[in-house]
Amino acid sequence: MSSSSVTQQPSRRPVGDALEHRPARSTVPLAWAGIIGPVLFTAVFLAQEAFLVHDYSPLAEPVSALEAQPHGWVQQINFVAFGLLTIAFAVGLGRGVRPTRAGAAGPALFLVSGVGLLGAAIFPLSKDATGVTIFPVGHVIAGNAFFLSSALALIVVSLRLRRDPRWRGLATYTLAAGIAVVAGGIVMNVLVIPDDASLHDFAGLAQRLIILVVLFPCRIALSLRLLRVASGRR
Repeated sequence: MSSSSVTQQPSRRPVGDALEHRPARSTVPLAWAGIIGPVLFTAVFLAQEAFLVHDYSPLAEPVSALEAQPHGWVQQINFVAFGLLTIAFAVGLGRGVRPTRAGAAGPALFLVSGVGLLGAAIFPLSKDATGVTIFPVGHVIAGNAFFLSSALALIVVSLRLRRDPRWRGLATYTLAAGIAVVAGGIVMNVLVIPDDASLHDFAGLAQRLIILVVLFPCRIALSLRLLRVASGRR
């Protein structure tokens, strides 16, 4: 059979591989929102802790407990600002990574985490007449929504990152961070949060390790890459 009689089939490649997905320049401020959000949130709650040396224990109390302090409205605003910036980041991430089947799930989960932060402000912590901190059910639900959706978002987004050459280098790190946040959440719910848990007195430390060592650095890394992609830099 001669080679001329063989009909060559055109190679089938996904549309995303044939045409490079380039987000609009309007994605740049959304990338900055992803960078500013964790940094601003951390700076504000650390500043509050510095002024509450004798009334608040970062080692034992979660960040949310700042709402139960005399100037708790500051932390409520902090939650609102972080929530809105997180939602903006979620929109930007959805634009910045090459679309895939069911690829919107990751950014959508980040958006849910932003809504969870807004819920933490809507249902603030308070103190009763004896000085015991009260955790409203709405706040507990909002807090769990934030951590769970953040962890799942990292895991799901990592699968989409593997399909985009510009993002592939962050895929493994993002997956590992998501798994670490899930593991940290399990440890928190078993060994830290219950009143009779062995590590209950270190609830604040455990929470800060999860967000400051694992979650926030990964989110900032994703935002920096989004800024790079949205700016057209390779």
